[in-house]
Amino acid sequence: MDVEAVTTITDIPRWCTALAEWLACVVYISQCRTSLTRGRRWLLAGGALVIQVLFLELTEDVLLWLWVPCMLVAIGLMMLFIYLSCDISVITAGYYCVRAFLLAELAASLEWQLYCYNVSSQGDEVLVQEILYVAVIYAAAFGLIWYIEKYWLAGSHDSQITWRELAPAAVIGVAVFAVSNLSFYYRNTPFSSTVVSDIHSIRTLVDLSGVALLYAFHIQRASLRARYEVETLNTLLQSQYAQYRQSKESIELVNRKYHDLKHQITVLRQEPDAAARSAYLDQMEADIRSYEAQNKTGNSVLDTILTGKALQCQENHIAMTCVADGHLLDFMDTMDICSIFGNALDNAIQYEQTLPDLERRSIRLSVSQQKQFVLIHIANFFEGTLDFEDGIPQTTKGDRAFHGYGVKSIRAAAEKYRGSCSVEVEQSSFCLKLLIPLPQGADS
Repeated sequence: MDVEAVTTITDIPRWCTALAEWLACVVYISQCRTSLTRGRRWLLAGGALVIQVLFLELTEDVLLWLWVPCMLVAIGLMMLFIYLSCDISVITAGYYCVRAFLLAELAASLEWQLYCYNVSSQGDEVLVQEILYVAVIYAAAFGLIWYIEKYWLAGSHDSQITWRELAPAAVIGVAVFAVSNLSFYYRNTPFSSTVVSDIHSIRTLVDLSGVALLYAFHIQRASLRARYEVETLNTLLQSQYAQYRQSKESIELVNRKYHDLKHQITVLRQEPDAAARSAYLDQMEADIRSYEAQNKTGNSVLDTILTGKALQCQENHIAMTCVADGHLLDFMDTMDICSIFGNALDNAIQYEQTLPDLERRSIRLSVSQQKQFVLIHIANFFEGTLDFEDGIPQTTKGDRAFHGYGVKSIRAAAEKYRGSCSVEVEQSSFCLKLLIPLPQGADS
């Protein structure tokens, strides 16, 4: 290690670095969901800024071998600030911390290079001018990044990042930081320099490359996840349609057998043993009634779905009530009806099965007309609370990376017809409501 190379380099003022790190965190925090009130967010942000500035100022003159540990602590403070400000996981906070750190390094390096080139080289190091450079360049740099994140990359800020997504981002961050600061440790390498202006240029250009790499990685990650979501929704839609076709075939077969059983009952009534005949017939009639009680809503697709789900409910001791005018759905595509009612009832049945109290297992479904709209309301008994993100209830299971595709599929089907979908918990019920405008001339 060449100590002389380090001591002769005019480095960025520590308060400038601290401010850049804080502003970079604020940029990404502003894109994430939070449950904190505005007052608490401002209080937390103010405290984070004070701590970041104090820490970097107090560690300005540490020994060279302590410089890297101090930088790690500073990065840890950034990550803690992001984590406490947003409703995200530790892994997700780490991902945004890497992006924020490289952005801060780029902004601070760019500002100091321009300042040294235009002011410091003339021997006119005035604090007011330095503050002016910081204000203008930071406002431009962080304002541009905020605009890109807010409007160009809207929808790409997932609440959950996986280890597999964090790892490459962290590798990029470590590599960029190491190369950009190589001249502070070694000057006799192909990638370092002893000239101050060159050192500033290397650091700025390498940091710029690192930020660009992370943006490319972020866009690619968001694209792959969006593609995965589309494929998952299509798979879910095809699955619901396949269930509908299977239920339809099964019900048609049962209907044929039902007519045959009627004739068999007539013959069995001639059984000489009255007790055996009666018991056997009672059992047969009970079995028949479970299949005979098909829903007749006026829409054959909805009838098939409801009949299949009703049988599931009987098997799992779930009370299901339905009041539906199926004619109101005649304008909808078969697969969309399968997606809406199949996913909604599957989710409801899956939850009701977890309830130990059989008396509480219940599902209510209605399809009615409200002025020029079709109102679809599906509710099931629910106990507890749920967190929502973009109208999607958050799963309570361990794997939170991919979830809510059933509700997303329902919402997509509703929006196809310019309708809306809402989910809420009210009075011990999980309620799914869809409001879809009727086509002209389709109202009853």
